[in-house]
Amino acid sequence: MKLPKEFYTRPDVVQLAQELLGKYLYTCVDGMLTGGMIVETEAYSGQNDRACHAHLNRRTARTEIMYSEGGVAYVYLIYGIYHLFNIITNEQDKADAVLVRAIEPEVGIEEMLLRRGFESIKSNLTAGPGVLSIALGIDRKLYGADLTGDTIWLEDKGLVLPAESIAAGPRIGVDYAGEDALLPWRFWLKGNKWVSRKK
Repeated sequence: MKLPKEFYTRPDVVQLAQELLGKYLYTCVDGMLTGGMIVETEAYSGQNDRACHAHLNRRTARTEIMYSEGGVAYVYLIYGIYHLFNIITNEQDKADAVLVRAIEPEVGIEEMLLRRGFESIKSNLTAGPGVLSIALGIDRKLYGADLTGDTIWLEDKGLVLPAESIAAGPRIGVDYAGEDALLPWRFWLKGNKWVSRKK
């Protein structure tokens, strides 16, 4: 079952980031279906989080989509090579987002291997937000995409994760955010080999 709009428009982005673990992310790009189970996320709050692109109500051409009602994609480029896929949450003008950092691949694995230039499946196929987007064919064309549509969407397959299977810790790569860099807003499935490795 596709996650409905109401799932994304709730106010607690940290809770949402946890609840997205065990949900399934899919894309249908160039007619190819690819996707898998979300195993790692990070929460970002537009209201009180220096790590968030919209901190202090910053509005730019890049961040404008963050002020939309939840349920759309925020895709941006880092290092000039990697696109990162974020899910906008909360109501309009709140600018909350969840970065999807890793999935456990399920469908379209052959296509993911082609996109990554791999000959065989490895645990870093979709472990990390940059390589995840390459594998799923996510780029700037999906900026603002409706997450209840047919190009990129999420599904609930009824998987219930016990609380003790979820780990929490500081987010990765946000040292510039001062004390907010220490917030335990990164969530991952303990022992899952598809979770990204901190460099």
